[in-house]
Amino acid sequence: MGNCAGVEGNAEINPSFSAPNSSGTGSKNSSKNATDTGTFGTKTSGSSSSVPPTPRTETEILESSNVRKFSFSELRGSTRNFRPDSLLGEGGFGSVFKGWMDERTLTAVKPGTGMIVAVKKLKLDSFQGHREWLAEVNYLGQLSHPNLVKLIGYCLEEEQRLLVYEYMPRGSLEHHLFRRGSHFQPLPWNLRMKVALEAARGLAFLHGDQAKVIYRDFKTSNILLDSEYNAKLSDFGLAKDGPSGDKSHVSTRVMGTQGYAAPEYLATGHLTAKSDVYSYGVVLLELLSGQRALDKNRPPGQHNLVEWARPYITNKRRVIHVLDSRLGSQYSLPAAQKTAALALQCLSMDARCRPGMDQVVTVLEGLQEAKGAVKSGK
Repeated sequence: MGNCAGVEGNAEINPSFSAPNSSGTGSKNSSKNATDTGTFGTKTSGSSSSVPPTPRTETEILESSNVRKFSFSELRGSTRNFRPDSLLGEGGFGSVFKGWMDERTLTAVKPGTGMIVAVKKLKLDSFQGHREWLAEVNYLGQLSHPNLVKLIGYCLEEEQRLLVYEYMPRGSLEHHLFRRGSHFQPLPWNLRMKVALEAARGLAFLHGDQAKVIYRDFKTSNILLDSEYNAKLSDFGLAKDGPSGDKSHVSTRVMGTQGYAAPEYLATGHLTAKSDVYSYGVVLLELLSGQRALDKNRPPGQHNLVEWARPYITNKRRVIHVLDSRLGSQYSLPAAQKTAALALQCLSMDARCRPGMDQVVTVLEGLQEAKGAVKSGK
């Protein structure tokens, strides 16, 4: 463990990362956590409730939920009978529609009045979709944090399964980071770092004492932005309870998105909080480079972003080769180098050498507070 900081070469890495939980904050057993691949045990402010241990029955999950149960007719009314012009997006799970509700009573109102909500309507024949629907209710029905998307309610009526969320008008980080075209402005450095910090806070909360949840699907398309570009984690369909007792990991079938999953999870199916940290490192690298985790349209040798970028971010003098050229002079080079070093640490092949998400938050907060982290006059 003592060699973690030196494993990756010449990158400038915070020395407190030499062992997980070296700060000692919030850890019930710091000596145990120092050698554990999946560290939980951080208290996070600005949050509420916790998730009872699973497995639980569908009835137990729904009855313990802190959200509203809607009838299908109520949601049909709020979305104008799921009209095509209310459609926000589609995926393998089904479709998402825009709806309107009274902010106080949550009853359907005319379009343009009340508050806007997002209504996810699952395909009727999807068993996997139902399992993920239930996981959403299980976790987002119990947990509340500024950097988790808010689940307002659900509908389970015969074959119909729907979820109602707060509306996130800016859409996903994926949309803002990777869209191209002369009429699109690239996401500026200061907003990238804001999103990086807030997404890290969301993960840190999930890994903390209160929740002890492994997210398992951290990626740019699951980070949603509100009107002020506040970042919130969405889509908890693959989330799992973290290891309990003296267990170091959860054994599970490998699921998630190619390009984001930690190598030890892909190899063994052993899931820990540090699996999420690796995924976070991939997203942080995407924020730095403006490039997707996987893209077969890139030149040979550059298809996998982590494999291509690792030699550059290992040496702080070469970090500039990875940075998104569209950013121009919006950032200070020292801030970019420290952010790249943080990404490198999160992407360590040895899970024990990755920082906890609470440590990631601390580093990013320090970068935001440091003078020159974002240049004026951008």
